[in-house]
Amino acid sequence: MTETDDPLFDDPRLTAAGLLFEAHQGLVARLTPTWRAKGLSGLDVNALMRLSRSPGRRLRMSDLAAQTMLSTSGVTRLVDRLEKAGLVERQTAPGDRRGTFAELTEAGAEALRDVLPGYLEALDRWFTGVLTHKQLEGLLEGLRVVRDTVHPDAVIGIDDPS
Repeated sequence: MTETDDPLFDDPRLTAAGLLFEAHQGLVARLTPTWRAKGLSGLDVNALMRLSRSPGRRLRMSDLAAQTMLSTSGVTRLVDRLEKAGLVERQTAPGDRRGTFAELTEAGAEALRDVLPGYLEALDRWFTGVLTHKQLEGLLEGLRVVRDTVHPDAVIGIDDPS
């Protein structure tokens, strides 16, 4: 048996995962200049978008950590940085002094409004715009199934219009 004759190496599951990873890495590389030009990181934009799309533009710190796949200390550092920049503020949960929310400030919403046109243009050029409507619908459906299976905590606090 030669190296290329091993059926294990041709498993379509490897192809699917490989394509997903390559697409993700390529997309991040194409999107990075849009947020860097505005002085933000991809993680900053991710957190600001999640807050902007959540009820009351806020999330419990634990939910933000789950949605961004950060540890509690990681999300604390992220919110510290965003709070220092005036983009979010912490709010104590009413009736629960242990619970803390991260809430998008108007300055944070404005920063997001500033970055989103370029970000959306890049998404359209490199992602959604290269797919037909039917392909995009199928992709979104499949990605939700996978996301909900591998990362069920990510849907907490999200007001998903779909």
